[in-house]
Parts: sequence; C-alpha cells; structure tokens
Amino acid sequence: MTTSAGLRVAVVGNPESRRVRFFRDAVRAAGLQEARVVRWLDVLRGRAEFHAGETVRVDTPGEDPEVDRLLRGAADPARVEGSLRWYEGFTAALPELAAQVVEAGATLVDDPAEPAVLFDKRLTHGRLRAAGVPVPDSPTSGPDAPEVRGWADVRALTVRDGLRRVFVKLAHGSSASGVLAVETAGAGRVQATTSVERAPDGRLFNSLRVRRYHTEGEVAALVDALAPDGLHIERWLPKAAQGGRAADLRVVVVGGRATHAVVRTSRSPMTNLHLGGARGDLTAARAAVAGAGSRWADALDVCERAAAAFPGTRCVGVDLLPTAGWRRFAVGEVNAFGDLLPGLTGLPGSGAEDQDTYAAQVADLLRLGDGPGRPHHRTLRTLSTTTGTSTP
Repeated sequence: MTTSAGLRVAVVGNPESRRVRFFRDAVRAAGLQEARVVRWLDVLRGRAEFHAGETVRVDTPGEDPEVDRLLRGAADPARVEGSLRWYEGFTAALPELAAQVVEAGATLVDDPAEPAVLFDKRLTHGRLRAAGVPVPDSPTSGPDAPEVRGWADVRALTVRDGLRRVFVKLAHGSSASGVLAVETAGAGRVQATTSVERAPDGRLFNSLRVRRYHTEGEVAALVDALAPDGLHIERWLPKAAQGGRAADLRVVVVGGRATHAVVRTSRSPMTNLHLGGARGDLTAARAAVAGAGSRWADALDVCERAAAAFPGTRCVGVDLLPTAGWRRFAVGEVNAFGDLLPGLTGLPGSGAEDQDTYAAQVADLLRLGDGPGRPHHRTLRTLSTTTGTSTP
C-alpha cells in the first residue's frame, strides 16, 4: 500500500503553465516530495518516463504551442479549426500513456478511457441524460445522434424540434472556441453571437471580443466552416441573472463531492471569464436560490450526479446553468480540466474550506493513498481492460 507519507506524484503537463505550478505548490504545501513533471511533448514523441511507485496525474495538453501544433496541425494557436484532429490525437495518446504508467509500476489517477466521452459534447450530453442529470434539450445528444454537416442540417434539426434559440458548439471545443449562440425568427431572420472571427479568406480565429453576425448567409458560412470538426446543438436556456447580467456557475467536484463554486456573469450569452465575464456574488446566488423556493444543496447535488457519470475521473468542473428565477438547474458541460480558479477556497461544509482546488485534489490523493489496497485500484482495473495491460 502507498501511504500518504510515501506518496510520490508525477504530473503530465506543461511545467510553465499556471495549472501545473499551482498543483505542484499544493503538493509541496502538503509536505510531500516535489511533484515531478512529465512534459506532454515527451509523451507525444515517445520519450516520457515514469517511475515505479509514482502516482501520475494527467493535466491538460494545452498551454504549450508545440504540443498544440502536434495535436491540431495548426501553426496559429488562435485558429479555431483542428479540434477534431486534436481530439483524435489526445485520446489516442492516453491509452499508450496509461500502458507506460502501468508497465513502469506507477499508478494513474484517472481512467484514460473517460476523456473520449468528456471531450465530446455529444457523448457527454447523452451520458448525463441517460444518468437522469438535467441537461438542455438537444437533437445531437448521444452516440446515435444525426451528423451535422453544415447550416442546412442545423436549420432542419432546430425546425424539427421547435428550437428557435440554440447554442451551436464544436463537439470537441473548449473555452468557448467555436461556440455560436444562434437566434432565429422566421425565414431568413438569423443572428449569432460568438467570439469567432472570420477572416476575408474564410479562415476562423478565436477572438477575445464577442461579436454578432446578423444575416443568415454570415451565420451559415461560419457553421459550414466549423462543421467538418463536428457540431453539437443544444437548447439555449434562459439563464438566471445577477446585477442585470446573465449568470451561471462553475462547480468543481473532487472525489465525488462539490468543493468549490464560482458565479460567472456576463452581458453576452458566453460567461467565460476570458471573454469579458466576471466573477459574481456566490452569497447572493445562494440567497436567490433560497428565495426561489429551491435548495442550494439540490444545486450541488446536480453537479455531484454529473460527476458520478464519470466515476473514473477524480476531479471535474461542472458548468451549472440556473434557469431564469434561480428555480431549476441544468448541466451545460462537464470539464475534465475545469479546476483553474485561482484564489478560490472551498465551500462551507465541503471539507475544503481552507483549500484551493489543487490543495483539495492533493488531499483527495492522500485519502486514496491511505485507503485499503493500492491507491486508485478501481482505475487500475479499468486500465487492464482498456489497454490490455495486466493490473500489477
């Protein structure tokens, strides 16, 4: 058994990223040996090394331009296109990484098979719906959903289902890349709000400025350009408001328990903080939930149920969508790397009151390490079936 005193951690990621630095700080603060960093670039080039007895945590392959070029095949990191290639490269690398970890006598924290679902919004949405987690209506949810080949398919599916306001998302996108909030009102009356900027030559770029396209021709051109990477459509739910701004929540669930939450507010449909969103008032949000006759505990329960649909992933960030009036909640997305909330301490009663999201994850690893049998033994059993490697 690996005890907390002997826990040695390696993290697969970019050593220059804030995420890895924060995690290593949390490992150090827990009195553990310095966490060793294995670069994603070395993983992709077959040069990664793991050591016997290590507990290996996989972080995002993002924030590294060279890794991004290898996975997406695009020299410019601001380009929108390439998310399907990124997804295929990332999910193909995980089973190989997992086999190396097991062969070295190390232990992988998370199930390497689950990102294939977590990084496909259609599959995630279908899994959540099958688990009884409330989600927005969607004509593209689940493994048997129709393929969206362009704007004509979007129009046909939304008309069929009576959806006049929808989000059209890249199936494998993140950080609002390629997301369009589309409103239709009769033939030819279409408007889309998005951070996507279309260059004169037709190439698409992510922008920090949210903009609107006002004609069906403009929106159709965007959707048609995005479609080869795969698209997901879901009903645009009318969100709750705080201070006259649309509001939702990012809730981090660690080890099955909701530990951290932040309110995100925006004047646009996208509440992502890098697109002009701002942190809202969590105390006011909880009061609004109570004032609407609902319970804050029920909102957190929705997030924990969403996380439970991915039992092999120890930490997820759940995008919780409160409907207008704060009466009901739905899950928009479940993010495998949704823990970057600097300076945020845990929720009252969560057990992480004085911890940030990374300290909470280290505490979770320590609890696992002190538990019966090898730490993360459930994940290792999964590895034996997904990689063909025997469980040590």
